[in-house]
Amino acid sequence: MSTTVDLPVSGATVAPARRTGFWRNLWKVLKRKPSRMVGAVIVVLFVLTGLVGPWLYPDNLPRDSNQILAGPSLSHLLGTDFEGTDVLALLITGTRYVLVAAAFAALITVLIGTGFGLYAGYRRGAPDSVLMRITDFVLTIPGFPLLLVLSTVWKFSSALQMGLVLGLTGWGGLARSVRSATLSLRERGFVEAARGLGMPTRHIVTRELLPNIAPYVAMNLLIGVTTFIYSQVGLFYLGVLPFTSNNWGVMIQLAVTNGVTQTGAGLGYLMAPLVAILLLTLGVVLLVDALDEVFNPRLRED
Repeated sequence: MSTTVDLPVSGATVAPARRTGFWRNLWKVLKRKPSRMVGAVIVVLFVLTGLVGPWLYPDNLPRDSNQILAGPSLSHLLGTDFEGTDVLALLITGTRYVLVAAAFAALITVLIGTGFGLYAGYRRGAPDSVLMRITDFVLTIPGFPLLLVLSTVWKFSSALQMGLVLGLTGWGGLARSVRSATLSLRERGFVEAARGLGMPTRHIVTRELLPNIAPYVAMNLLIGVTTFIYSQVGLFYLGVLPFTSNNWGVMIQLAVTNGVTQTGAGLGYLMAPLVAILLLTLGVVLLVDALDEVFNPRLRED
């Protein structure tokens, strides 16, 4: 945390030390509680699955008409779906879309929300009023109807398209929170001192204010990923968007449509994406707990 006016003369010499300290502290807090280590492993496994998994399967997954709704076996660990397609393959190939869309949306949310909140909170006055009115407008945009309209012209076959829409409509809350934190920080002595030294606004915002809210923003980034996963899976589940790619929401929607909840046949097809969402959420929550201790010195046990 930057609390003095002893500003780094050269960022090139200070930044690596900070990064090293962060990763060392993160490793320490992860080791302190096994549950946190489990959370980190879960998140890493999902990320690797999203990166590498789709390359392990062909674009068009094979179907076996003799294995429709087959139960778990050595050849199909999670069973098969209504077309005889391996459920594990569907789950793995759908992971990339889900994670990329959620991560891209969270990134857009953090960039815009943090930028608006920092600048508005620090400058106050007319810039604050203009940026907050824009934020209020974004907060009033009903995301669900907007996606309904966009789906008529946009097929969302790309995860980046989905992430872009979710991100552009989801940054308002973060901007408000960052602005509130910035309004408090701007009255602190180290900011006053930086202003007294004639530091430009860009320097104060990026070098003095941003490092102090970075922990909050980082945890919002992780939590935002789970929020946007729920959003996109929910949209596909409701059938709002066309099925142009493998997605966990598509699996849930097709399972329910084909009566899995009534008959129980093909239960693995329904449970696989639900368990994946549960595990990923658990991993993120446990990892956020570790980051909370890294960023908050009062929680450290050593």
